[in-house]
Amino acid sequence: MTTTAPARCDLLIIGAGPAGMAAALAAAGSGMRIVVVDDNPAPGGQIWRDGPGVQLPPLARQRREGLARHANIEVLSGTRVVGLGDRANTGDAAALILENATRGWTQHASRLILCTGARELLLPFPGWTLPGVTGAGGLQALIKAGLDVRGQRIVIAGTGPLLLAAASTARKAGAQVLRVAEHTSWGALAAFAAQLVRWPAKAWQAPTLLDPSLRANAHVLEALGNTQVEAVRLQRGSRTEQLECERIACGFGLVPNTHLGQMLGCTLGERHGLQVDAVMQTTVPGISAAGECTGFGGSERALVQGAMAGHAAAGEADAAQALQNQLARWNAFADALHRHFPLRAETLAALPRPDTFVCRCEDVAHGVLRQRSNWIDAKLHARCGMGACQGRICGAAAQVLYGWTPQPARHLLSPARIATLADAGGKPSHESATQT
Repeated sequence: MTTTAPARCDLLIIGAGPAGMAAALAAAGSGMRIVVVDDNPAPGGQIWRDGPGVQLPPLARQRREGLARHANIEVLSGTRVVGLGDRANTGDAAALILENATRGWTQHASRLILCTGARELLLPFPGWTLPGVTGAGGLQALIKAGLDVRGQRIVIAGTGPLLLAAASTARKAGAQVLRVAEHTSWGALAAFAAQLVRWPAKAWQAPTLLDPSLRANAHVLEALGNTQVEAVRLQRGSRTEQLECERIACGFGLVPNTHLGQMLGCTLGERHGLQVDAVMQTTVPGISAAGECTGFGGSERALVQGAMAGHAAAGEADAAQALQNQLARWNAFADALHRHFPLRAETLAALPRPDTFVCRCEDVAHGVLRQRSNWIDAKLHARCGMGACQGRICGAAAQVLYGWTPQPARHLLSPARIATLADAGGKPSHESATQT
């Protein structure tokens, strides 16, 4: 794997999680010049995130080794997409401005596969900006990166299987998980568990994730503390409980990362993900999508979708179609997740107080946003969504709290160095870009 990208490639894949890795490997046999871009230090995405003390599963190691074996696959780790480049009169499917730690350039591609994954839905509640409060997946990432949580008391709240996975990671790292507060009901949990026999691998995994601190029909009310989390208040059915703790991890499901696809003109489909056809083609010619950005449903679904997108990009339509039965099987699993872990928005929307920040980047409070009429109005008058995260956190929260539909940016996806934007029109340079 080299560190310098060509200015042009046959196939550009954004995201090196399970879907992106599968897409690259499926297309590798065609001889296409493939570039895989990911902002993490190594391929794997969130589910196969590497770090001190992390033992990657065999499948993840196999996929990494497969990428390394193919001379026509170039993996650019620590690299992100910052915006759209100029593809006028080139005939390319896409031209994207990329940036790493030292430089920026425009990458042209004949075909593009978006494997941009998903992010946690984080909803505001009193105290959620205190140090020690993270997302459930965020806690997992921190632990995998080397965060020492030995002996710490942790409370995990929200909804979905990610809560139990985060609890398992925390316990293995030596933390004391006091409570897993699952928003859905015991009945929904039992119904979901009963269906797992349809997916034997999931059925075998489920008992290993069961946590004695799990409580259903429960949700977070407030994080307490002055300069650090000291306790949490939870609602359990008709009563409340308060637990002293050092960390709180909350996650209310996943939100597909569709901003880049929307900037490129792709249409959204069901579950707020990018719309794709039977072989993962989006509504824009030459651009496909796979994995959680089409709607979350687990790594197995992402692997199948990625392989289908890779085969289709390489002109191997029959190989892509041959995976339809596998995809249908994992789409059914995704349907079960959505059905049994619904987001009870009316309850969660009542959590923030008038002084609770919704936009953390720009310190915009719930009371201020309630006076605005829509997302654009909130941006113009309160700077909501104008900070470093560009509305990725508060935008999703605003949909739940106020029913707004945030619009993606038109050209720039995230903040970038001036040198990157200045050099974006030319070919990659070996010289380091100056920080500005």
